[in-house]
Amino acid sequence: MKEDFSHLLVGVDDSADAQLAFRYAMYRAKKDKLKMTIVSILEKDEMNVYQALNKDFIHGKREDLEKHVQLYKKTALDYGVEKVEAIVAEGEPGETIVKDIIPHTDADLLIVGSEDKKGIAKHFGSQAAYMSKYATISVLVVR
Repeated sequence: MKEDFSHLLVGVDDSADAQLAFRYAMYRAKKDKLKMTIVSILEKDEMNVYQALNKDFIHGKREDLEKHVQLYKKTALDYGVEKVEAIVAEGEPGETIVKDIIPHTDADLLIVGSEDKKGIAKHFGSQAAYMSKYATISVLVVR
């Protein structure tokens, strides 16, 4: 297991466990002087079919999420994390982070919360379990 990390990636949403993961990630990034990338995923399954087909609606939702993620970035910078980036992507959170975000960053540690915030995916296995199984980097699940 790799112990000397240089760049952590943290997945955020507004669930309690994701907030806990974010707080731990800030602590770890500041303590170990790590680069921190914050990622949030716009999930289309949270929209009805008419909203999902409306490009203006999706653009508005994405814009809102990008502003929200910038607040996470500001919080991390204010806390004392020196290097912070923020990313917003669209899709299924676990799959998008594993297949799209990780390969396009130099992150070597992924920190996520333990539970899905809602939805049917809870019945088929959590996003955290998916990421733990398929991520090509170390994964820390916070509960």
